[in-house]
Amino acid sequence: MQINRHYEDLTESYLFSTIAHKVSAFQQAHPEADIIRLGIGDVTRPHAPAVIRALHDAVDDQGRQETLHGYGPEQGYDFLKQAVQKYYGDRSIELDADEIFISDGAKSDLGNILDLFSSDNTVLVPDPVYPVYVDTNLMAGRKIVYVSATEDNGFLPLPDVRQHADIIYMCSPNNPTGAVYDRAGLTAWVNYANEQGAVILFDAAYECFISEPDLPRSIFEIEGAKTCSIEFCSFSKMAGFTGTRCGWTIVPKALAEGKLHAMWLRRQTTKFNGVPYIVQKGAAAVFTPEGMAEIQHTLDYYRENARVLSETLDELGIWYTGGKNSPYLWLKCPNGMDSWTFFDYLLEEAHVVGTPGEGFGANGKDFFRLTAFGDQERTREAAERLRCLLRK
Repeated sequence: MQINRHYEDLTESYLFSTIAHKVSAFQQAHPEADIIRLGIGDVTRPHAPAVIRALHDAVDDQGRQETLHGYGPEQGYDFLKQAVQKYYGDRSIELDADEIFISDGAKSDLGNILDLFSSDNTVLVPDPVYPVYVDTNLMAGRKIVYVSATEDNGFLPLPDVRQHADIIYMCSPNNPTGAVYDRAGLTAWVNYANEQGAVILFDAAYECFISEPDLPRSIFEIEGAKTCSIEFCSFSKMAGFTGTRCGWTIVPKALAEGKLHAMWLRRQTTKFNGVPYIVQKGAAAVFTPEGMAEIQHTLDYYRENARVLSETLDELGIWYTGGKNSPYLWLKCPNGMDSWTFFDYLLEEAHVVGTPGEGFGANGKDFFRLTAFGDQERTREAAERLRCLLRK
């Protein structure tokens, strides 16, 4: 037996384990401390009532012989694919239903899609970056190159035509920085990908937080994107499905003359049994008029948290990206601190926990991520603690 030695190239995933260790040690030493966590990327609000009703109805379906659903289509039931198709159509994005593949979340498919590509491809990722993009390619032994996202470019880097890439990872709104590309920025990347003969793997997991109508929520709003892009999206942040698990992937038939679409269909029908019927019924309820109204109420709840944190940073004169059109705020650590020093300072002096930017790449060393996925009262309390601490 020979194992995949490329796993030895992975660095220890220390970020969140280190955070947990530091917080636990502090709590043990200071049991009276009331710690507020603003580092979590998980949702905290319950499913919409329309979703809950649909889930219950689907469970009842499974209890009756005449409505029992066994193995379903690996690429998803038509009722959900057509709902996703309409979701895009309402924004004047035309898709064929068979270009939509229902998944158990964006993270899985962002890794699984790599089955379609040779390990000889060069992969371009931003720095800082969602670690999954890097690790899934290291596991396959691909060469990884970086494009630098910095304060100077607003953490929205543009392509360098002198740099070759075969696979390009993009996320907008971005995790961890909260930065959002405008049409000109995405157009530059689409043009670059088409010129390079590359494919963009576009992570749109946070598109639902975009409220400004001029900002694109899908790569397919950009002319030429269907010949160079695959889009991944999820119900996780849109509708609180982080524990329920459902998403979708769009593989246009115009991409690589339809070869990647056919390959992905073959891959899914070979390696994936599909998302459970019950979950897909709940997901489809998101797109009903009631469901859309209810999830907007929840998204507005998180947006209010982001507004509170943004206003606090504005008052303190701290530079940041995100907070608007995004649930994340990416701030420059004050007083010349690096991100781990600032983490310790916040924990010890304000009992507030965030995420050190260094965990997302070298360019995050002096930056820090806060999240709006939390309780409103606790978020307001955390904001007040930040004001009191950083006004000193």
